[in-house]
Amino acid sequence: MGSADSKLNFRKAVIQLTTKTQPVEATDDAFWDQFWADTATSVQDVFALVPAAEIRAVREESPSNLATLCYKAVEKLVQGAESGCHTEKERQIVLNCCRLLTRILPYIFEDPDWRGFFWSTVPGAGRGGGDEDDENARPLAESLLLAVADLLFCPDFTVQSHRRSTVDTAEDIHSIDSCEYIWEAGVGFAHSPQPNYIHDLNRTELLKLLLTCFSEAMYLPPSSDSSNANPWVQFFCSTENRHALPLFTSLLNVVCAYDPVGYGIPYNHLLFSDYREPLVEEAAQVLIVTLDYDSSTSSSPTVDGTTTGTAMDDVDPPGPDNLFVNYLSRIHREEDFQFILKGVARLLSNPLVQTYLPNSAKKIQFHQELLVLFWKLCDFNKKFLFFVLKSSDVLDILVPILYFLNDARADQSRVGLMHIGVFILLLLSGERNFGVRLNKPYSVRVPMDIPVFTGTHADLLIIVFHKIITSGHQRLQPLFDCLLTIVVNVSPYLKSLSMVAANKLLHLLEAFSTTWFLFSAVQNHHLVFFLLEVFNNIIQYQFDGNSNLVYAVIRKRNVFHQLANLPTDSQSIQKGLQRKKKTPEPISRTNSQDGVSMEGSRPAAPAEPGTLKTSLVATPGIDKLTEKSQVSEDGTMRSLEPESSQPPPEGNPPAAVSDGEPWSREASHPRRDRRRLSSASSSGQWTPTPDWVMSWKSKLPLQTIMRLLQVLVPQVEKICIDKGLTDESEILKFLQHGTLVGLLPVPHPILIRKYQANSGTAMWFRTYMWGVIYLRNVDPPIWYDTDVKLFEIQRV
Repeated sequence: MGSADSKLNFRKAVIQLTTKTQPVEATDDAFWDQFWADTATSVQDVFALVPAAEIRAVREESPSNLATLCYKAVEKLVQGAESGCHTEKERQIVLNCCRLLTRILPYIFEDPDWRGFFWSTVPGAGRGGGDEDDENARPLAESLLLAVADLLFCPDFTVQSHRRSTVDTAEDIHSIDSCEYIWEAGVGFAHSPQPNYIHDLNRTELLKLLLTCFSEAMYLPPSSDSSNANPWVQFFCSTENRHALPLFTSLLNVVCAYDPVGYGIPYNHLLFSDYREPLVEEAAQVLIVTLDYDSSTSSSPTVDGTTTGTAMDDVDPPGPDNLFVNYLSRIHREEDFQFILKGVARLLSNPLVQTYLPNSAKKIQFHQELLVLFWKLCDFNKKFLFFVLKSSDVLDILVPILYFLNDARADQSRVGLMHIGVFILLLLSGERNFGVRLNKPYSVRVPMDIPVFTGTHADLLIIVFHKIITSGHQRLQPLFDCLLTIVVNVSPYLKSLSMVAANKLLHLLEAFSTTWFLFSAVQNHHLVFFLLEVFNNIIQYQFDGNSNLVYAVIRKRNVFHQLANLPTDSQSIQKGLQRKKKTPEPISRTNSQDGVSMEGSRPAAPAEPGTLKTSLVATPGIDKLTEKSQVSEDGTMRSLEPESSQPPPEGNPPAAVSDGEPWSREASHPRRDRRRLSSASSSGQWTPTPDWVMSWKSKLPLQTIMRLLQVLVPQVEKICIDKGLTDESEILKFLQHGTLVGLLPVPHPILIRKYQANSGTAMWFRTYMWGVIYLRNVDPPIWYDTDVKLFEIQRV
């Protein structure tokens, strides 16, 4: 039968379904078979031939027909899984049912009255066939998920058959060990099966259905209540699914082994259709959704792999019930970590690969899913995190992230990408090794719209952060705290900042310490505290080698003097607020190359008009995102208990969070908004008061810098007068040999703000991840125009 005929028959069946007001019996196979038995329709056809309005009409007007259609389609999948899909016809039926369910499920999820339907049992659909009591019947959702899992390891359908001869009986689907059929070599599996594009296509369709099953999460409003776990994911990742391990391994290996460049032949992707890429995208999306798990509520393993328990616990506390999370957290072999890290770094760097032949390398689009996956790996598997930081390989993750951050800074539709990039860097910056790794010289020249500089990866990070803060769009303001926290965390380890980066840091201080900025919002002064902490850390721990920064501080000494003499009377506060928001002049510097951008770079472009974006929940403030740890002499860290916050001794930087205000600029919980020092009037409009300014001005950690200026400024001025110098290289030479030993206050202990898991970020990741999946699945548009509740869809 021609494809046009089969589409016509399928369309007729759909119309019959919508027009029949009487329920059609489940036993009427002649009627139901029209939907899957005789048709050869692609998933795109199914979406075109089953319009949304008709699905909703059946749902409202003949609900029992919709129920029977779902039940019969699942039954066909179960039969296919039981028989092993040996014939072409069976495979066709399975794929048709798969496509039909992918089309219908979102319309079942969007209606609260239907949401429980798949979790009810259907009479007669017992676990072992008809005769048993209905108590043993499985809910429809469980039958569906188990059938899909079986079908994903079905010889000659989704995996290579191991049988050599045709004489042998077909492999019995129940006796095969699916661990021998893992899709790709990598973690825990050494054999790379022969590529087979038909298998790839079939796997992709089944994974699409799986993702659609999991997407019930999109139809529930955001809630940080971790108890409402996704029942579909929960069941699929439980011990009930005998394929959980091989499937987890297959998904992870398929993603990490993928090389979009193919065989290294330029333009390869234009000659051959790549069947692997859609599978890899789908695998990455299924993987991150199954790993959606709030680690802050669990007894998650601590740094050394032991769990946070007392010596009294003689048994290991059980890992999470979610087997995917469990397996991920238990990976431990060096070669597995190497394989994962290399794969993720290769894929993240792919969009940056600029070859001399434009478009010669295939550009992947799923970097956001990869970033979520990398985050989950570091969050759930501390051994992986330490492996990443053990060598300079971490820089292969850092550079692409900085590239994405710089590239997306002007684009409102990519604000989620900006957040996840910054979260990952915050997580990494909590470990001393990250700061140490940043000292590696930056020689690769990724085409980025930033000033040309010669220096290290630390310089690159500071220059990109400066660019985000000074030329990103408004909605990035909540990230400023995070960006500067990262710089504070790495600052004690930075051996030699370039002049360009040193000037950027001072430019930020200049911008953030204007009276207009300091007085215009309740938490703006925190940014000044962070920057002062950066300067103090570098001066106290890395003075030798940082003559560029010391010189920049001397040149901009008036900024520090103005801060020390900040007026606190009402009149000055009012005057400060009336000054128009002037952006400080970019720092001019003789022979500076600030104007020149890197070769091949394009400025960050705002989103195209009409671009869709999904909304995000507010992220927790930095005080909720991090906990303070003190680094002791031997490099170990101990967590500082927030309760015992003694007033800081003279000369120590104060806890920048001492004001008890929420830090998140989009304060997510108004009830946390403590009214302090009359800083909030009854109308809710905040106004700065002299008491408020005094309360933090007195804690500005300026002692170290003032002492440095007191000692060095007269010396530098003397050199200039004596030698008639105007050349800064001579001054730099002098500063390189200078020393402040014994002249500075006693160094304060190094404080690191380490990321801590919390339900707020778990919720943020859920909305971000599903928003990405929603927007990326356009062919077919699985969720488009359905009534999602987890986020809002807006046009830029």
